[in-house]
Amino acid sequence: MTDPTGAHREPPYLRIVGEIRRRITDGELAPGDGVPSTRQVAREWGVALATAAKALTALRREGLVETRPRTGTVVAAAAPAAAPRRRPSSGPVLEGELSLDRIVRAAIDIADAEGLPALSMRGVAARLGVAAMSPYRYVPSKDDLVLLMADAAFGEKSYPAEPPEGWRSRVELGARTLWSLYRRHPWLAQLGSLTRPLLVPQLMVHGEWMLGALDGHGLDPTTLFDIHVLLYSHVQGLAVHLEWEAHAEATTGQSEDQWMAGRAPALRALVESGRFPTFAKVVGAFDDGYDLHLDALFELGLKALLDGLSPIIEGP
Repeated sequence: MTDPTGAHREPPYLRIVGEIRRRITDGELAPGDGVPSTRQVAREWGVALATAAKALTALRREGLVETRPRTGTVVAAAAPAAAPRRRPSSGPVLEGELSLDRIVRAAIDIADAEGLPALSMRGVAARLGVAAMSPYRYVPSKDDLVLLMADAAFGEKSYPAEPPEGWRSRVELGARTLWSLYRRHPWLAQLGSLTRPLLVPQLMVHGEWMLGALDGHGLDPTTLFDIHVLLYSHVQGLAVHLEWEAHAEATTGQSEDQWMAGRAPALRALVESGRFPTFAKVVGAFDDGYDLHLDALFELGLKALLDGLSPIIEGP
Protein backbone atom coordinates (compact mmCIF):
# COMPACT_ATOMS: atom_id res chain seq x y z
CA MET A 1 0.00 0.00 0.00
CA THR A 2 1.30 3.45 -0.83
CA ASP A 3 0.34 6.95 0.28
CA PRO A 4 -0.26 9.79 -2.23
CA THR A 5 3.50 10.48 -2.33
CA GLY A 6 4.20 6.91 -3.44
CA ALA A 7 5.85 5.85 -0.15
CA HIS A 8 5.22 2.39 1.27
CA ARG A 9 2.56 2.36 3.96
CA GLU A 10 1.61 -0.65 6.08
CA PRO A 11 -1.94 -1.95 5.49
CA PRO A 12 -4.39 -1.04 8.29
CA TYR A 13 -4.95 -4.62 9.40
CA LEU A 14 -1.19 -5.10 9.97
CA ARG A 15 -1.10 -2.03 12.22
CA ILE A 16 -3.90 -3.59 14.27
CA VAL A 17 -2.07 -6.92 14.40
CA GLY A 18 1.09 -5.16 15.58
CA GLU A 19 -0.68 -3.29 18.37
CA ILE A 20 -2.55 -6.33 19.73
CA ARG A 21 0.65 -8.39 19.43
CA ARG A 22 2.43 -5.72 21.50
CA ARG A 23 -0.25 -5.84 24.18
CA ILE A 24 0.21 -9.60 24.42
CA THR A 25 4.01 -9.65 24.46
CA ASP A 26 4.14 -6.74 26.94
CA GLY A 27 1.81 -8.59 29.30
CA GLU A 28 -1.10 -6.18 29.02
CA LEU A 29 -3.14 -9.15 27.79
CA ALA A 30 -2.44 -12.46 29.54
CA PRO A 31 -3.34 -15.99 28.34
CA GLY A 32 -7.10 -16.41 28.57
CA ASP A 33 -7.82 -12.67 28.52
CA GLY A 34 -10.38 -11.53 26.03
CA VAL A 35 -9.18 -9.86 22.85
CA PRO A 36 -11.28 -7.08 21.30
CA SER A 37 -14.05 -8.53 19.14
CA THR A 38 -14.35 -7.82 15.44
CA ARG A 39 -16.78 -4.98 16.08
CA GLN A 40 -14.67 -3.57 18.94
CA VAL A 41 -11.58 -3.60 16.73
CA ALA A 42 -13.53 -1.88 13.97
CA ARG A 43 -14.67 0.84 16.38
CA GLU A 44 -11.31 1.31 18.14
CA TRP A 45 -9.27 1.59 14.96
CA GLY A 46 -11.94 3.09 12.73
CA VAL A 47 -11.77 0.35 10.09
CA ALA A 48 -14.27 -1.82 8.25
CA LEU A 49 -15.47 -5.07 9.81
CA ALA A 50 -13.71 -7.05 7.09
CA THR A 51 -10.39 -5.37 7.98
CA ALA A 52 -10.94 -6.06 11.68
CA ALA A 53 -11.74 -9.72 10.98
CA LYS A 54 -8.64 -9.98 8.79
CA ALA A 55 -6.47 -8.73 11.68
CA LEU A 56 -7.92 -11.26 14.14
CA THR A 57 -7.46 -14.02 11.57
CA ALA A 58 -3.79 -13.09 11.18
CA LEU A 59 -3.32 -13.18 14.97
CA ARG A 60 -4.92 -16.63 15.11
CA ARG A 61 -2.57 -17.91 12.43
CA GLU A 62 0.39 -16.62 14.42
CA GLY A 63 -0.87 -18.68 17.37
CA LEU A 64 -1.30 -15.60 19.55
CA VAL A 65 -5.06 -15.83 19.96
CA GLU A 66 -7.69 -18.54 19.72
CA THR A 67 -11.47 -18.63 19.44
CA ARG A 68 -13.35 -20.41 22.20
CA PRO A 69 -17.02 -21.36 21.85
CA ARG A 70 -19.35 -18.89 23.56
CA THR A 71 -16.33 -17.00 24.91
CA GLY A 72 -14.99 -15.30 21.84
CA THR A 73 -11.40 -14.57 20.91
CA VAL A 74 -8.87 -14.80 23.76
CA VAL A 75 -5.11 -14.81 24.15
CA ALA A 76 -3.91 -18.34 23.44
CA ALA A 77 -2.76 -20.39 26.41
CA ALA A 78 0.48 -21.17 24.63
CA ALA A 79 1.04 -17.65 23.31
CA PRO A 80 4.80 -16.99 23.29
CA ALA A 81 6.26 -14.30 25.48
CA ALA A 82 7.66 -12.76 22.34
CA ALA A 83 6.23 -13.52 18.93
CA PRO A 84 8.66 -12.57 16.21
CA ARG A 85 7.03 -12.18 12.86
CA ARG A 86 8.02 -14.67 10.16
CA ARG A 87 8.38 -11.96 7.56
CA PRO A 88 12.02 -11.07 7.10
CA SER A 89 11.57 -10.58 3.38
CA SER A 90 8.32 -8.59 3.42
CA GLY A 91 9.57 -5.16 4.46
CA PRO A 92 10.57 -2.43 2.02
CA VAL A 93 13.69 -3.38 0.08
CA LEU A 94 15.95 -1.56 -2.33
CA GLU A 95 15.52 -2.46 -5.98
CA GLY A 96 19.04 -3.90 -5.98
CA GLU A 97 18.15 -6.17 -3.03
CA LEU A 98 15.04 -7.60 -4.67
CA SER A 99 15.17 -11.35 -5.28
CA LEU A 100 12.85 -14.15 -6.29
CA ASP A 101 12.88 -15.48 -2.72
CA ARG A 102 11.80 -12.11 -1.31
CA ILE A 103 8.98 -11.91 -3.84
CA VAL A 104 7.76 -15.42 -3.03
CA ARG A 105 7.90 -14.84 0.75
CA ALA A 106 6.02 -11.54 0.42
CA ALA A 107 3.37 -13.24 -1.71
CA ILE A 108 2.99 -16.02 0.87
CA ASP A 109 2.55 -13.42 3.62
CA ILE A 110 -0.24 -11.75 1.65
CA ALA A 111 -2.01 -15.07 0.97
CA ASP A 112 -1.65 -16.15 4.60
CA ALA A 113 -3.13 -12.95 5.96
CA GLU A 114 -5.68 -12.01 3.30
CA GLY A 115 -6.35 -15.14 1.23
CA LEU A 116 -5.30 -16.03 -2.28
CA PRO A 117 -7.91 -13.77 -3.98
CA ALA A 118 -6.14 -10.75 -2.45
CA LEU A 119 -2.84 -11.65 -4.11
CA SER A 120 -1.65 -9.59 -7.06
CA MET A 121 1.72 -8.79 -8.56
CA ARG A 122 1.10 -5.11 -7.86
CA GLY A 123 0.26 -5.92 -4.23
CA VAL A 124 3.50 -7.87 -3.83
CA ALA A 125 5.44 -4.93 -5.23
CA ALA A 126 3.69 -2.55 -2.83
CA ARG A 127 4.45 -4.77 0.15
CA LEU A 128 8.12 -4.84 -0.82
CA GLY A 129 8.16 -1.11 -1.53
CA VAL A 130 9.37 -1.46 -5.11
CA ALA A 131 8.04 -0.36 -8.48
CA ALA A 132 4.88 -2.13 -9.61
CA MET A 133 6.58 -3.88 -12.54
CA SER A 134 9.70 -4.97 -10.64
CA PRO A 135 8.45 -8.48 -9.67
CA TYR A 136 7.92 -9.27 -13.35
CA ARG A 137 11.69 -9.27 -13.82
CA TYR A 138 11.80 -12.42 -11.67
CA VAL A 139 8.51 -14.20 -12.34
CA PRO A 140 6.42 -13.80 -15.52
CA SER A 141 2.89 -14.01 -14.07
CA LYS A 142 0.75 -14.44 -11.01
CA ASP A 143 0.05 -18.07 -11.96
CA ASP A 144 3.77 -18.79 -12.00
CA LEU A 145 4.16 -17.00 -8.69
CA VAL A 146 1.44 -19.12 -7.07
CA LEU A 147 3.26 -22.30 -8.10
CA LEU A 148 6.48 -20.98 -6.57
CA MET A 149 4.59 -20.05 -3.40
CA ALA A 150 3.10 -23.54 -3.13
CA ASP A 151 6.48 -25.18 -3.64
CA ALA A 152 8.06 -22.97 -0.96
CA ALA A 153 5.20 -23.56 1.50
CA PHE A 154 5.19 -27.34 1.08
CA GLY A 155 8.95 -27.27 1.56
CA GLU A 156 8.77 -25.72 5.02
CA LYS A 157 8.66 -29.15 6.66
CA SER A 158 10.62 -32.29 5.87
CA TYR A 159 10.97 -35.81 7.21
CA PRO A 160 13.61 -37.64 9.26
CA ALA A 161 16.31 -39.55 7.44
CA GLU A 162 15.39 -42.58 9.54
CA PRO A 163 11.62 -43.13 9.29
CA PRO A 164 9.68 -44.47 12.29
CA GLU A 165 9.04 -48.19 12.40
CA GLY A 166 5.85 -49.49 10.88
CA TRP A 167 3.81 -48.27 7.94
CA ARG A 168 1.13 -46.80 10.17
CA SER A 169 3.47 -44.57 12.16
CA ARG A 170 5.03 -43.35 8.93
CA VAL A 171 1.64 -42.58 7.35
CA GLU A 172 0.50 -40.77 10.50
CA LEU A 173 3.61 -38.59 10.43
CA GLY A 174 3.08 -37.80 6.76
CA ALA A 175 -0.60 -36.93 7.19
CA ARG A 176 0.01 -34.77 10.25
CA THR A 177 2.88 -32.98 8.55
CA LEU A 178 0.68 -32.10 5.58
CA TRP A 179 -2.16 -31.04 7.89
CA SER A 180 0.16 -28.71 9.79
CA LEU A 181 1.23 -27.07 6.52
CA TYR A 182 -2.37 -26.57 5.43
CA ARG A 183 -3.05 -25.16 8.89
CA ARG A 184 -0.18 -22.70 8.44
CA HIS A 185 -1.16 -21.81 4.86
CA PRO A 186 -4.91 -22.46 4.35
CA TRP A 187 -4.84 -21.22 0.76
CA LEU A 188 -2.73 -24.25 -0.24
CA ALA A 189 -5.77 -26.53 -0.17
CA GLN A 190 -7.47 -24.42 -2.84
CA LEU A 191 -4.81 -24.91 -5.50
CA GLY A 192 -5.35 -28.41 -6.85
CA SER A 193 -8.01 -31.10 -7.05
CA LEU A 194 -7.63 -34.87 -7.03
CA THR A 195 -8.35 -34.97 -10.76
CA ARG A 196 -6.00 -32.06 -11.57
CA PRO A 197 -3.28 -32.34 -8.94
CA LEU A 198 -0.72 -29.70 -8.13
CA LEU A 199 2.61 -30.85 -9.56
CA VAL A 200 5.37 -29.10 -7.63
CA PRO A 201 8.52 -30.81 -6.31
CA GLN A 202 8.02 -30.11 -2.61
CA LEU A 203 4.51 -31.56 -2.61
CA MET A 204 5.98 -34.63 -4.30
CA VAL A 205 8.31 -34.98 -1.30
CA HIS A 206 5.26 -35.59 0.89
CA GLY A 207 3.79 -37.96 -1.68
CA GLU A 208 7.04 -39.91 -1.87
CA TRP A 209 7.03 -40.28 1.91
CA MET A 210 3.48 -41.68 1.93
CA LEU A 211 4.07 -43.99 -1.03
CA GLY A 212 7.24 -45.27 0.62
CA ALA A 213 5.27 -46.07 3.76
CA LEU A 214 2.75 -48.11 1.78
CA ASP A 215 5.23 -49.83 -0.52
CA GLY A 216 6.59 -53.28 0.24
CA HIS A 217 3.34 -54.77 1.56
CA GLY A 218 2.33 -56.73 -1.52
CA LEU A 219 -0.13 -54.16 -2.84
CA ASP A 220 -0.59 -53.92 -6.58
CA PRO A 221 0.31 -50.47 -7.99
CA THR A 222 -3.30 -49.39 -8.50
CA THR A 223 -4.36 -50.28 -4.95
CA LEU A 224 -1.26 -48.68 -3.49
CA PHE A 225 -1.85 -45.43 -5.34
CA ASP A 226 -5.60 -45.46 -4.58
CA ILE A 227 -4.80 -45.66 -0.86
CA HIS A 228 -2.30 -42.81 -1.20
CA VAL A 229 -4.91 -40.64 -2.97
CA LEU A 230 -7.55 -41.53 -0.37
CA LEU A 231 -5.28 -40.48 2.49
CA TYR A 232 -4.33 -37.26 0.73
CA SER A 233 -7.97 -36.45 0.01
CA HIS A 234 -8.78 -36.77 3.71
CA VAL A 235 -6.16 -34.15 4.58
CA GLN A 236 -6.94 -31.77 1.73
CA GLY A 237 -10.71 -32.30 1.96
CA LEU A 238 -10.81 -31.00 5.52
CA ALA A 239 -8.20 -28.32 4.86
CA VAL A 240 -10.32 -26.54 2.25
CA HIS A 241 -12.64 -25.47 5.07
CA LEU A 242 -9.82 -23.55 6.78
CA GLU A 243 -9.65 -21.02 3.95
CA TRP A 244 -13.42 -20.98 3.43
CA GLU A 245 -13.98 -20.06 7.07
CA ALA A 246 -11.25 -17.42 7.06
CA HIS A 247 -12.75 -15.87 3.91
CA ALA A 248 -16.27 -15.97 5.33
CA GLU A 249 -15.16 -14.31 8.55
CA ALA A 250 -13.29 -11.59 6.69
CA THR A 251 -16.19 -10.81 4.36
CA THR A 252 -19.02 -10.99 6.92
CA GLY A 253 -17.20 -9.68 10.00
CA GLN A 254 -18.70 -12.58 11.97
CA SER A 255 -16.97 -15.48 13.69
CA GLU A 256 -18.31 -18.99 13.20
CA ASP A 257 -20.15 -18.79 16.54
CA GLN A 258 -21.63 -15.40 15.70
CA TRP A 259 -22.81 -16.68 12.33
CA MET A 260 -24.46 -19.72 13.91
CA ALA A 261 -26.08 -17.59 16.62
CA GLY A 262 -27.75 -15.52 13.92
CA ARG A 263 -29.26 -18.68 12.44
CA ALA A 264 -30.61 -20.07 15.68
CA PRO A 265 -34.27 -19.45 14.69
CA ALA A 266 -33.81 -21.40 11.41
CA LEU A 267 -32.14 -24.28 13.25
CA ARG A 268 -34.88 -24.29 15.87
CA ALA A 269 -37.52 -24.45 13.16
CA LEU A 270 -35.86 -27.51 11.60
CA VAL A 271 -35.60 -29.25 14.98
CA GLU A 272 -39.22 -28.51 15.92
CA SER A 273 -40.70 -29.35 12.52
CA GLY A 274 -40.92 -33.06 13.33
CA ARG A 275 -39.58 -33.95 9.89
CA PHE A 276 -36.10 -34.86 11.10
CA PRO A 277 -36.48 -36.86 14.32
CA THR A 278 -32.97 -38.30 14.47
CA PHE A 279 -31.39 -34.92 13.81
CA ALA A 280 -33.61 -33.38 16.51
CA LYS A 281 -32.67 -36.11 19.00
CA VAL A 282 -28.94 -35.75 18.40
CA VAL A 283 -28.93 -31.96 18.43
CA GLY A 284 -31.09 -31.92 21.53
CA ALA A 285 -28.57 -34.08 23.37
CA PHE A 286 -25.88 -31.37 23.23
CA ASP A 287 -25.80 -29.39 26.46
CA ASP A 288 -24.18 -26.33 24.90
CA GLY A 289 -24.51 -27.02 21.20
CA TYR A 290 -22.17 -28.85 18.84
CA ASP A 291 -18.66 -27.51 18.49
CA LEU A 292 -17.01 -28.39 15.20
CA HIS A 293 -13.25 -28.79 15.61
CA LEU A 294 -11.41 -29.52 12.38
CA ASP A 295 -8.29 -30.77 14.18
CA ALA A 296 -10.35 -33.34 16.08
CA LEU A 297 -12.15 -34.38 12.90
CA PHE A 298 -8.81 -34.78 11.15
CA GLU A 299 -7.53 -37.13 13.85
CA LEU A 300 -10.81 -39.07 14.02
CA GLY A 301 -10.89 -39.52 10.24
CA LEU A 302 -7.23 -40.50 10.07
CA LYS A 303 -7.70 -43.19 12.71
CA ALA A 304 -10.82 -44.53 11.03
CA LEU A 305 -9.08 -44.66 7.65
CA LEU A 306 -6.01 -46.43 8.97
CA ASP A 307 -8.07 -48.90 11.02
CA GLY A 308 -10.08 -49.75 7.90
CA LEU A 309 -7.02 -49.96 5.65
CA SER A 310 -4.99 -52.16 7.98
CA PRO A 311 -6.45 -55.49 6.72
CA ILE A 312 -5.79 -54.44 3.12
CA ILE A 313 -2.21 -53.34 3.75
CA GLU A 314 -1.21 -56.03 6.24
CA GLY A 315 -3.26 -58.85 4.73
CA PRO A 316 -5.46 -61.34 6.57
